[in-house]
Parts: sequence; structure tokens; C-alpha cells
Amino acid sequence: MTGFVHQALRYRSDDQFRDAVAAFVRDGLDAGDPVLVVVDHRSIPRLGRALGSRFEGVECHASQDWYDYPSRTLGRYHAYCERRGADRRVRVVGEPVWQGRSALETREWMRYESLVNVAFADSRHWILCPYDVRALPENVVRSAARTHPELVQEPREAVEYTDPAVFSAECDEHGLARLPGGADGIRFTRGRTAAVRRALAVYARRLGLPEQRAYDLVAAVHETVLNAVRYGGGHGVVRLHCDRDHVICEISDVGSYNPVARPPFPGHLPPRPGAATGHGMWLVRQLSDLVDDDLDAAGSVVRLYFRRPGRAQPAEGRVNS
Repeated sequence: MTGFVHQALRYRSDDQFRDAVAAFVRDGLDAGDPVLVVVDHRSIPRLGRALGSRFEGVECHASQDWYDYPSRTLGRYHAYCERRGADRRVRVVGEPVWQGRSALETREWMRYESLVNVAFADSRHWILCPYDVRALPENVVRSAARTHPELVQEPREAVEYTDPAVFSAECDEHGLARLPGGADGIRFTRGRTAAVRRALAVYARRLGLPEQRAYDLVAAVHETVLNAVRYGGGHGVVRLHCDRDHVICEISDVGSYNPVARPPFPGHLPPRPGAATGHGMWLVRQLSDLVDDDLDAAGSVVRLYFRRPGRAQPAEGRVNS
């Protein structure tokens, strides 16, 4: 088989999951492909029993440890495949965690599944994504057909799969709700961004963010501010806010950049080796827990989310639709 393959397995029983995934893994091992399995921690023991001694040749991780935030997960897979299969095929079983996600998180995970088709389009890798239809809401189950060119053990409806550019544009249609009026504001302009860094560092310390996460917050926001200075009219404002789970940093500008020059999927995809541009927003998305944006020639808003100390990433419970 040549070319990238991205499949969804919408399974309805533990036996269906075990048989389909075990067959996929065996085929990969027989072909001499590196095999990475990332599934719900409860599925790992029964998959191990099904594969027996062959399971020793498989790198395996719990989804709950791997699928923390979309951009970082995509970066993790990209780095793994570059290390293991730059010139060969890598087989991956990747089961996202949908339980306990907010509406924003769910939308961004759907976008992630669509962007996988772009990120690995030039490779020969083969990714199988299980979806447990017994536990997932209907909108998540339906999205699998729109974000995966192939469905395993199901007929393919030609009209279901959606081009990633179209799907990502749909994800952007939601718009951003306004931050509360009391959100702290820090104005910036060309040549005067150091004050933003200082104010952010003080804010992060006041909230008790761990040292590394405080550094990440300052670096991500400052990079976004620099982008606003370069491409968004030269000045804007940073607003800071906290909710129950996140520290939220919103960077807004006055626009004036050329929308025709805007790259597709800005910051969502790993920059190509040697590329002169595209690194800034990719770095921002790697450092932040979530990024939401509304990019417009008349003025853009980028909102960065950093999970507060003690607020663990949910891995169990109801999926928000």
C-alpha cells in the first residue's frame, strides 16, 4: 500500500474493537512497520491478551496520557513518525479522549482529526482511529465520517468526507464570546512589547502558575503580540482573565494585514523543515493548552488558554456536545 491512510473504526462492542485493532497490529508487524498503539487504558489488557507474545513488539500508551491538547498531540505524533519512519510507513492506532471535553475542546479535537489528513498527506503512514459509539454522543460519532477518508467495516458514503479546509472553516464560524468587562488590559505598540512580558510574568506569579507554565504563558503571549505588531496594524491590547479552569490571555489588534497572504491552517500544522515562516503560531499552539481565534483583516482576536494549577485535564465522564 502506498500513500497516507486515515481510517475510523466506529465499534459497537469490546470484541469488535479487539478483533479489528489486533488484526491491524498483526498486519503492521508482519510488514515490518513500527506500530504505535494509543487507546483507552481499559482496552490495553484485552488487546495484550489477544496479541499474546506479539504485543511485546508494540509501543503502547494510554490515550489519557497522550491526548491532552490537540496541537501538542499532533506535534507528538509528528515527532514520533519522523523518528521512526521518516522514509518508511508507521502504523498508528490512535483513540482520542472525548469524555469530559467542553464544547470548545470537542470542536478543536474534531478539527485535529481533520488536520491529520493534511499533516501526513505526503507520508505513507497508516492511522486507525477507534470511536466507541456506545459511549460517544452522536455529533462526535458523525464527525468521524467527515474527518476520515475511510471507515473500517462500514460502507463509505461519498458525500460524508469533508475537505479539511472546509471543515476547519466551519470550526471557525462559531465566533468568540466577549471576555467579562473587568478583564485586565495591557496595551502594546511597535517597539513597546517588553512591558507586556513584565506584566504577564507578574500576573502568572500572582496566580501561582508553576515556573515552567508561567514561562510558557509569557512566551506564547509575547509571540502572539509580535505577530499582531507585524501583521495586525502595529498595536493592540492584551486582556487577562481567569475562569474556574483556565488562565485566559486574549490578544486583539486593529487589522490591516492582507487576508490573501494568510497561510492555510495558521499555526495548526508543523512547519516544513527549512521554512522561513510558520513557526511562530505553531510554537504558540505547542505552549498553550488551547488556542481559539478569529482572524480578520479588519482586526483579529487570538485567545490562549492555560489550565490552572490543580485543574487536571478531564479524562472520564460525559462528553459535551
